[in-house]
Order: sequence, then structure tokens, then C-alpha cells
Amino acid sequence: MKKWVCVYCASSTRLAAKYYVAGEETGRGLGERGWGLIYGGGKAGVMGSVAIAAKAAGSEVVGVIPDFMVERELAYREANELVVVDSMRERRRIMEERADAFVALPGGIGTLEELVEILVARSLNRHSKPLILVNQDGFYDDLLKFFARMTEENFKSPNLHEQIVVTPTVAGVWALLENPAAPAAVDALWR
Repeated sequence: MKKWVCVYCASSTRLAAKYYVAGEETGRGLGERGWGLIYGGGKAGVMGSVAIAAKAAGSEVVGVIPDFMVERELAYREANELVVVDSMRERRRIMEERADAFVALPGGIGTLEELVEILVARSLNRHSKPLILVNQDGFYDDLLKFFARMTEENFKSPNLHEQIVVTPTVAGVWALLENPAAPAAVDALWR
């Protein structure tokens, strides 16, 4: 059975080169493993880096993009499947349903929205799919501190660390998804 990884990332074209390199590394890694990519459907920014590299490395690529963003994000029409939807909410729903695991690279407010929605669903036992946060160069340090404060002040469950796995590198994603001794958040359903 083919495994499908949903990658959340930025569509911005004004980022430091290291973020596009991480996107390319992610896409290449998916292709090398024969895993499919599900993502936001754009060809710009890190989104494009992931999709183009994944396709070049042999991955099947499924882009999910709202109709109003098709031109704005320059839809990656070379995707094996481009699903055009009515809303951001529908985009997130389809990506969640079709993915076996989720990886969040550094990104903007859209990436944060996607990450938090999947994290909430996992914490409410709506799914048990692995969720991996790539904290490249400490990008998400402040978010992780915020999550810790939420726990300290009893705004969230103390078991959040069981719901999300953090790695500083894309290489860590593969180690987590391929290693049977990975943390509990990388669920047995993935393996």
C-alpha cells in the first residue's frame, strides 16, 4: 500500500534559500521512498520546491487548491492530480482525509492554521496519524514555548508532546517515519 504524506509549507517566494532547499529535500525524500505527496497545490515558494522535487524523484503528487487561489498561487498543473475546491476549509479536509502522515515545514499563517487543525484533531482522537514538525534552525521555538506555557497554565492537555514530534531537520522526518522505535506520536498505523 502506498503511503501518502501531507506536507504543509509556505507559498512565499521571498524566503531565505535554506527553506527552498529543505522543500526540495522533502520532495526528493518522498520520491526516493516511493511515497506520495499531498499538499496545497501551488508551484510557487516552498510548496513548489516540494512538489517539483517530489515529481522529479518519482512521487505521485496530489495538489489541493481553492479555486480562488489557482491563479494567485500558480497551481502546479504538472501534479498527477490537481483537486480544485471551493474553500480553504475544504482543502484542509481533503488533505487530512487522504494523508497517512503530516509534515509541517517552516511556513506562514496558513501553515500554522493547517498544523494546529491537525494537532487539535489528533488531540481529540479524531485521527492517530503521525504529525511531524520540522523546526529548521529553531523556526518554531517560540511556538513550542507557547505550547509549553499553555500546558503550564492548564489551557491544554499535558500530553501534547505525545501528539506531535519535533525534528530540527528534514532528515529527521525520514528517521521518524521509518524507525519502529520512533516516539509514540509516530503511530503504528504508519508502519
